[in-house]
Amino acid sequence: MMKFFMSLMFLMPLCFIYNFYWLIQFCFFILTFLFIINLSFNYCFMSLSYSLGCDLLSYSLIILSFWICSLMILASEKLLKLNNFYNLFLFIMIFLMISLFLAFSSLNLFMFYLFFEISLIPTLILIIGWGYQPERIEAGMYLLFYTLLVSLPMMISIFYFYEKFNTLEFFFMNKDINNIFMYFFMNLVFFIKMPMYFIHLWLPKAHVEAPVSGSMILAGIMLKLGGYGFLRLMNLFINLGMKINIIFIIISLVGSLFVSLICMRQSDIKSLIAYSSVVHMGLVLAGIMTLNIWGFWGSLVMMLAHGLCSSGLFCLANIVYERINSRSLYLNKGLLNIMPNLSLWWFLFCSSNMAAPPSFNLLGEIILINSLVSFNKLTMIFLSFMSFFSAVYCLFLYSFSQHGKYFSGLFSIYQITYREYLLLFLHWFPLNILILKGEYFMFWI
Repeated sequence: MMKFFMSLMFLMPLCFIYNFYWLIQFCFFILTFLFIINLSFNYCFMSLSYSLGCDLLSYSLIILSFWICSLMILASEKLLKLNNFYNLFLFIMIFLMISLFLAFSSLNLFMFYLFFEISLIPTLILIIGWGYQPERIEAGMYLLFYTLLVSLPMMISIFYFYEKFNTLEFFFMNKDINNIFMYFFMNLVFFIKMPMYFIHLWLPKAHVEAPVSGSMILAGIMLKLGGYGFLRLMNLFINLGMKINIIFIIISLVGSLFVSLICMRQSDIKSLIAYSSVVHMGLVLAGIMTLNIWGFWGSLVMMLAHGLCSSGLFCLANIVYERINSRSLYLNKGLLNIMPNLSLWWFLFCSSNMAAPPSFNLLGEIILINSLVSFNKLTMIFLSFMSFFSAVYCLFLYSFSQHGKYFSGLFSIYQITYREYLLLFLHWFPLNILILKGEYFMFWI
């Protein structure tokens, strides 16, 4: 386990010596494939050391982290052309990757909490340093203070847990806690990170103001830290959760329905994709809160699918933004006439986002619907509306951007490059090939 950590550490000073754009990107890809070889196809922990190790849950999310971080570098070539502090950008990328790797592979709750918070810092620097609009400062403050507000209660509850049970190792955390304050203090930081409806306002703002790499890491990995925390800690609150989790299921499902309606009124492409992330993660949260095995399986599948699909949509939005210098749907019309070769990718990602076969999202939604309907039959009402409206806003995004009369102020445009085709393919291919081996993600508990 430590060899991956050490190899990333040695990469950090390199990005200040030369322009190691291709080297670091290549190293991230190599690390991904090295880690794939490490897979053990069972539910046991592997690469176990004193403080690091991973089971299939953390393994999947570490692979996703390596993959998205390498694609973030691939997507940010414009920074290289502008010479916009690119070496610093690569340094922050490696620092972020190390913090995510350690957060997902930590076997100790306090170590997980520590790296969970550390990963916030490079994300904040990405948004404030390379964001597009002056509002990026406000977006960064939203991101920081929403998370920091509930960090102190969680730290206090971790210390209290250690004083009471004398352990913070995940392996030994099989106690049953009936303290409602512990429940809220321990989990509120994950509710915000997911984010749950009512405390989701930081997410669209952060997405809209972030550069493409910031949006990719937020959608692809940072939201998954919340789901990972829930999946690790929910076994502490089984009896209490059976009584009060119904509240959060209702909030998540009703909130996802409202946010689906909000999506249909968005004029900003990135804002629409960001709100659709809230819908999908609301479904994941509801699945985890059912506390049954199908909910846990489905939430893992949905997190992986959403990480790839949402990140790919943000890449598409950025490709269009680099050419037209606007994210408005009123100006980004008729793209089928200007860039017909990109229209296929819009179709593929929009169809994956609405969980059309053969995407991995479909498997995740089927399992989560199974879980929620078996929990309570009334959830069928909200799930049916959510499925319908998610198709509506994905079709709205596709038809508004691809059809109609293109912007008359557009006087020059350059075509899609091989790099951008590769970037989109590396998002779409794993998203649609993973469904062939869906059984791997269902036996990690």
